[in-house]
Amino acid sequence: MALPARGQILPIGKGRVVREGKEVAILSLGTRLGAALTAADQLAADGISCTVADARFAKPFDEELVRRLVRTHGMLVTVEEGSTGGFGAQILHFIANNGLLRPGFDIRTMTLPDVFQEHDDPAKQYETAGLGASDIARVVANHFVRKAKARG
Repeated sequence: MALPARGQILPIGKGRVVREGKEVAILSLGTRLGAALTAADQLAADGISCTVADARFAKPFDEELVRRLVRTHGMLVTVEEGSTGGFGAQILHFIANNGLLRPGFDIRTMTLPDVFQEHDDPAKQYETAGLGASDIARVVANHFVRKAKARG
């Protein structure tokens, strides 16, 4: 993504939709936004339409954006560089406590694994951690495989 010629003030606690889609919403926090967009491209090639959103803030996060993503998509995937119990857990908590869960809705959180990682090139570390574009695409594709099997 190209940087603007001049920086702009970000409203605290407000995310943004970077790409509109219909079936799946990928909500990224941090530097995984590029991987989320690449995953959406890979999934589009397989006929799966994805919205990609940039959360921008973990606290406070954009509750209105999360509500919209959950209400208008069959699946939400959160992607972050944090560990289990972080941003994705906050989103799960919010969805559960605000009556947003519904039959057929699926949610997945993608985080760094709870293991020591050796220092390396960041791209290699993200791939090892399972946070690359192909990993995001695989999580989404597996959702559709499970749905197809359930239908028989």
